[in-house]
Amino acid sequence: MIIVSDTSPISNLAAIGQLKLLQQLYGNVVIPKAVYQEILNSGDTDPAVLAIKSVNWIQTLNITNTALFQTLQSNLDIGEAEAITLAVELNADRLIVDERRGRKEAIKLGLRVTGILGILLAARQQGLVLRIQPLLDDLIANGFWIREELYAELLQLAGE
Repeated sequence: MIIVSDTSPISNLAAIGQLKLLQQLYGNVVIPKAVYQEILNSGDTDPAVLAIKSVNWIQTLNITNTALFQTLQSNLDIGEAEAITLAVELNADRLIVDERRGRKEAIKLGLRVTGILGILLAARQQGLVLRIQPLLDDLIANGFWIREELYAELLQLAGE
């Protein structure tokens, strides 16, 4: 299974101490160089920086399809554009991205997309976490925005 991730899901999961969920759900995760650099730019004490330097299941690759990247970069940030490009190049099984514009572009290109909320829900459904409400609350406390209706829907889907 080939899984490509953008910056936000890795940073946010690391911030709440749940980055391991990516490995538990998917095994290995691939990120493009731009995502790696965005994470490193967060500062040496950022949980994502510490994690990405210490885990061996996140692999960094360069993109090769510069034409697709340039097209995407006109509408997206560099990390999202490279993540989508890499997912297309690798024929990835799934792209993990949270930002709405990035998700829309990825879906247009035929990619299967999941965000951090989908990851938390899958982790709950597979018994990797007992409850998602505390994790959602931690995300919100760390600046992640979730619509009230979506928050309630997630809890209902998780049986909480």
